[in-house]
Formats: sequence, C-alpha cells, structure tokens
Amino acid sequence: MLGTLYLIPCPISDDTTVEQVTPAANSAIIDSLDYFIVENTRSARRFLSKAHYARAIDDAEFVELNEHTTSATEVARMVEPLLKGRSAGVISEAGVPAVADPGQAVVELCHKHGIRVVPLVGPSSILMAVMASGLSGQSFAFNGYLPVKEPDRSRAIKRLESRAQSEHQSQLFIEAPYRNVKLMEQMLRTCTPNTRLCVACNITAADEFIRTKSIAEWKKLGVPDIQKKPTIFILAL
Repeated sequence: MLGTLYLIPCPISDDTTVEQVTPAANSAIIDSLDYFIVENTRSARRFLSKAHYARAIDDAEFVELNEHTTSATEVARMVEPLLKGRSAGVISEAGVPAVADPGQAVVELCHKHGIRVVPLVGPSSILMAVMASGLSGQSFAFNGYLPVKEPDRSRAIKRLESRAQSEHQSQLFIEAPYRNVKLMEQMLRTCTPNTRLCVACNITAADEFIRTKSIAEWKKLGVPDIQKKPTIFILAL
C-alpha cells in the first residue's frame, strides 16, 4: 500500500484565520497526518497550531523542501515514507503548495511512483487576483518573476504586453515585495497608455488593495502603497 500526498493550503495573510479560508473537511485530513513536507518548519508549525492540530506538534515529523533543496536524492528521501504506506502533507509558507512554490518537485516524483496526490481547497493569490481583476479568466499565464536588471526587465515587460495584446491573454507576474514600486514605475514608463494593469496587493488582508486601470489612468493616480507587500501584477489588453 502506498501513502497519499495531500497538498494543504494555508492562509495568505496573518489577518485571516485558518477557518476563514479553508473548509472544515481539511482539518480531519491534517489531523490524520504526522509527516509534513514543508517550505519552512517554523511557519508550518505555526500553521498547524492555528489549525488546532489534534496531535502533539512535537511528535510530528517535518522535512524542508525549499530553494535550498538542490539534490534529487533529497527529494527522493522525502518520498520514501509514502512508498512504505505513510501519508504526508505538503505545506507552503503561504497559500497553496506547488504553485509558484518548490513543493512541485515532490508532487512530480509522487506521480512517477504512482502515489495519489490530493489537492485540498484553499486560497490561491494567483487565482484570486484573476477573479477580482476583471481581466480575461479564460486565457491567462503566470510568469513568475521578471528579470531584475535593465534592459532585460523592460524587454520582458514589452514581451508580456505584446502577448497580452496579440493573444488576448492576461499576463500575471510577481516581484520581491521590496522591489514592487520600482517594477510598477518601470511598467508605467514602458507600456502603452491603453494597456490595462491590475495591481492585487495583500490579498485577504485587512488592507487588501485590488484595482485595474489603464496605464494612462495609473500615471494620473500614481503608484499605490505596495512597497514591501505581497502583490500580483496582471497586464492585459
């Protein structure tokens, strides 16, 4: 018998409780597990505490899968307990695992071994941004991080703008929060006036900010207060 890999969403914002953003059915699954593959052990333990984990957290086993995990052998070791029948939960630092998240590596390996992968319901900032943007939800692409340095960044912005216009496809991307303002200022300099830009900041938090305006309108309004706050940007026609 093989174990099951559960992908466990957690709150995006500290302003929300686990109960506000995930269904009660998730709790029974979380309580059944004692093995967790996590992006960060400290934040995972904090999440389990807020989720009222029924077991003693100190008795649970945690292994970290993050940007420092570079060896396929390490990932293989994480999957070994599932091959022996033990189920596991994957927990990201925020939101859903395996989307813009290193959890993808263990999910990929589980599929290779025929291990069942079960995604649980919970908040995804990417999908929530699309939902609230008023931009195309029929065709969209998540592009991760753009290049940091010029002229590569400007070229990337123009390329995404061109795709948005030619393919009528919403183009999503993110930035390290402390570089949000610089990125948006670059978009205002680079994009054409009629291109639309959605700025979705601090989704689910008390100060959540989601606005879609044309580049021309954003130039008049100015850059909102997004510095050092998790933000999704969407370019569209």
